Amino acid sequence: MGSVPTCLYSQRLLPKAISMTRILRYFVLTLLFLSLTLMSSPASAADKPVKVYILAGQSNMVGIGQVTGGGSRWGSEFIDPVLSVYAGKYDSDIDYEKVDPTKTLKLESFGGVKPTPYPGGGTQIVRGSIQIKTTGVYEFRPGYGGSTQNFMEVDGKEVYRGEPGRNAVHTQVKLTAETKVPFKITYLTDQANGLGWIARSDIPGTLATVVKQDGKFPYLIDKQGNWVERKDVWYKGVVTAGANKWLSVGCGAGSNNIGPELGFGHMVGEHHDEPVLILKASQGNRSLGWDFLPPGSEQFEDNGFVHAGYKDSPARWEKGSKPKPINWYAGKQYDDCFGAAHEVLKNFDKEFPHWTGRGYEIAGFVWWQGHKDGGEPHASRYEQNLVHLIKTLRKDFDAPKAPFVIATIGFDGWKMTGPHKTVAEAQLAVSGDKAGYPEFRGNVLTVETRDFWREPEVSPRNQGFHYNQNAETYMLVGEALGKGMLELLKAGNQP
Repeated sequence: MGSVPTCLYSQRLLPKAISMTRILRYFVLTLLFLSLTLMSSPASAADKPVKVYILAGQSNMVGIGQVTGGGSRWGSEFIDPVLSVYAGKYDSDIDYEKVDPTKTLKLESFGGVKPTPYPGGGTQIVRGSIQIKTTGVYEFRPGYGGSTQNFMEVDGKEVYRGEPGRNAVHTQVKLTAETKVPFKITYLTDQANGLGWIARSDIPGTLATVVKQDGKFPYLIDKQGNWVERKDVWYKGVVTAGANKWLSVGCGAGSNNIGPELGFGHMVGEHHDEPVLILKASQGNRSLGWDFLPPGSEQFEDNGFVHAGYKDSPARWEKGSKPKPINWYAGKQYDDCFGAAHEVLKNFDKEFPHWTGRGYEIAGFVWWQGHKDGGEPHASRYEQNLVHLIKTLRKDFDAPKAPFVIATIGFDGWKMTGPHKTVAEAQLAVSGDKAGYPEFRGNVLTVETRDFWREPEVSPRNQGFHYNQNAETYMLVGEALGKGMLELLKAGNQP
């Protein structure tokens, strides 16, 4: 907002010909200008409802993209560790390589499950060798509790610095397989215990490798290489992927996993002036034709069997026979996932005290699922079920105009065949830019994901139905879903 010249309020500076009436009129107009400026200010966004996006689907929506190569307590990699104890508290001005220790102890064990008891009473330094089985780039996390306050060097390079009152600094180092290199850990307290973690950080396809080494998705890290948090996008998972925090890594199936929420959240977070809530309601190994079957779905017959409609059990039974219910019913996962989402929104102020009193509105839905429907007759009925799902979710959440974005399944990329291909084609068919559903034009969009498939040799795992846990795939799918959502929002469908 521009400032108002002080001369407007100074009669001394006004021409003598200007009457008091004109002065008052000028003053009123100035106040009106200021009021309009304040009303149009971005600050008014602070009073607008939180934008809520509901993300749903099965295991890939849960999120199995791998963040790092994983860590483990160190043990066999560390050879001949020797503990030296020096008199007095740690002093940075002392060169401990030139000082005789008061005590030296060859450690029979170093790391593992149980802490190694160290004698106290001075400055403690552990020296030895490291021998890695696999060539790669490694990160070290020495210590546990107070023991994390230390300096660690590997092959003469500082790889860790944990000082009291400061965030620990990790520096990655490349190590060659079966080559011994020296290490040294200088503890700053008397709480040393020999525990620590080692993690390989350059496994192809992990988020750490993709971002920190390949330079992709640079917005995910700060200048120091730490994962960023978006302080305008909150993530909450129900049923599974139960993180509850500002959007960052670790919102997938575990703290070392991501799903599409990460790329999607950054896209919509940049778009909205208002804060965003990503509410994920997902469960792995669930079909749309059975587990997620929406309310109102009817029975159908196929190949001599009757297949369940909503609330029916079991999934199918021979035509003319009496069904024998099991401990599950058609649509139970729909009820569990979206019932939990409703419960969160019902208690919005309690769940999100940082937004107390703001309220919320459903901004859109996202769906990524299809593997479990890769068999007949579910594959052939997928399109019909998906149309019904879109309409039912909008009705259930009282959001009839909320944009709805779908990601195709993409196992094996463009080599995908059979019923899974049928499912992908059904997902594309409901997109509003196709001719099949005019009522979905401008408010439903399907994004193609088969281009995002990455082969096992450039991925952390050989798990085809989980996209080989390749984090780049999950990021690309998330970004594509976000771009699709923005396309619908910018087309005038923002609630």
